[in-house]
Amino acid sequence: MDGFQRLPRITGEELVKALQKAGFEIARRKGGHVQLRKVVEGRKITFPVPVHKGKILKPGTLRGILRLAGLSVTELEELLRR
Repeated sequence: MDGFQRLPRITGEELVKALQKAGFEIARRKGGHVQLRKVVEGRKITFPVPVHKGKILKPGTLRGILRLAGLSVTELEELLRR
């Protein structure tokens, strides 16, 4: 599907597990957030993921994290299936 693609409804914990499969590592955990990190082409990519027990991530939050991680919705869905 081109253009807009429907986002999966997932929790922050599910997103963290998927991003770890993509090579991101947990830099630290503080309160309701997990800081993820990955070095890509000499650049360090770091961003927080809200992890609130059982709460589904808001679409804008999920889309923003995917943009920072350099992943498409299709790539995320593949990681979730692994």
